[in-house]
Amino acid sequence: MKEMRTFKKNEELQGTVVDLTSQGAGVVKIDDFPFFVEGVIPGEEIIFNITKAGKKFGYGRLQKILVESPDRVEITDAIGRQIGTMTLQHMSYPAQLNYKQSVVKQAFQRIGHFVDADVKPTLGMENPWEYRNKAQIPVRSVRGQLETGFFRRNSHDLVPVENFYIQHAEIDQAIITIRDILREEGVRPYDERTNRGVVRHIVVKRGHYTGEMMILLVINQKRLEKQEYIVEKIKAALPNVVSIVQNINTKQTNVILGPENKILWGKDYIEDKMLDMTFRISPNSFYQVNTPQAEVLYQTAIDAAGLTGKETVLDAYCGIGTLSLSLAKHAKHVYAMEIVAEAIEMAEQNAKLNALDNVIFEAGKAEEWLPRWNDLGVQFDVVVVDPPRKGLDEHFVTAVINQEPEKIVYVSCNPATCARDCQLFSEAGYKLQFVQPVDLFGQTPHVEVVALLTK
Repeated sequence: MKEMRTFKKNEELQGTVVDLTSQGAGVVKIDDFPFFVEGVIPGEEIIFNITKAGKKFGYGRLQKILVESPDRVEITDAIGRQIGTMTLQHMSYPAQLNYKQSVVKQAFQRIGHFVDADVKPTLGMENPWEYRNKAQIPVRSVRGQLETGFFRRNSHDLVPVENFYIQHAEIDQAIITIRDILREEGVRPYDERTNRGVVRHIVVKRGHYTGEMMILLVINQKRLEKQEYIVEKIKAALPNVVSIVQNINTKQTNVILGPENKILWGKDYIEDKMLDMTFRISPNSFYQVNTPQAEVLYQTAIDAAGLTGKETVLDAYCGIGTLSLSLAKHAKHVYAMEIVAEAIEMAEQNAKLNALDNVIFEAGKAEEWLPRWNDLGVQFDVVVVDPPRKGLDEHFVTAVINQEPEKIVYVSCNPATCARDCQLFSEAGYKLQFVQPVDLFGQTPHVEVVALLTK
């Protein structure tokens, strides 16, 4: 039996990158022992240092590229790698799209056991930069001064950042402006070690088509000091701001938003457009961070549903109704549910705003509402799901299978849990027709998918 080679920390090694993980790290095998190295591309010959070696795999830090991939491009921002916001920026955009298709294929093969799933080429965006319509930026003290930026990966050390490159430029500018106002007014940044200080995060939401902005100041106490001055200065400096909100979060937690919002000025929402409809977006409600690509994602789901105007449709995990209302334009009736009560209130407002009266919105868990509708004899022709990263609840899957809809359209931000759940539907007699990856997050390893299953 061949003796396993032992590896030591800081040891220098040379090898070829054979693959990328679903997180975008390169895989280099030395005597069949895998090391994960960031910032590399398959086919590259590299020298790396071992940072950690476990029993089954290790991690390395890139030192030198001996043979470069033709897919390598000059990186835009070294800080984006340190803070983990742009881990794929060293790859050309076509290579990123191919990689995302490959990640989805592997998930459906390994986890879903679909040997020959039809995984389409990834639908990319025109410009994979400055696409984010929302920012959640921590506020901390760095060398005695209030700073905004992002945490260095695997740490809570704030790295000051002024240009994130993947956020809309107006959002980056708004954060710098607010940072400077907070400094002028002597507001203390939050210190998570002591749970003291005032401002924890600045959250900015911006309507892609309207340009309207909402500013949320997440604070560690009931009232913001010098509130009136700060509000007046923000209004004067940022004319596109239509809503300034104080969010109170006094817990020692990594959760960004607390349970309580207080409107300091303006409206309690911003408006934006999606698929020719108007949507109101509140402080806590979920809205896809890349509006044009969300339109591509939702249009793909609508096309997959193949609605004729006669169908009764279920939309589970509906948020503020962006997809439900888009479906309602093509269906006879839509039933939708969402666990966040505030999102359901916004969804009902959005239905009125767009003059759609063929949607029923309910607040609560998908796995609780579907059995109720089953008991009431509501028969769904099409079930559309867009769950959080953890995927579908087992009880919900069973309730959908008991419903026997003709089609299931699965929208997902996590190909692994999507593949797992599609396998459960497959075992119950559904056929996976295709999987369409859609890129909403250029320069990162994240990918959304739409999968169509038919009975």
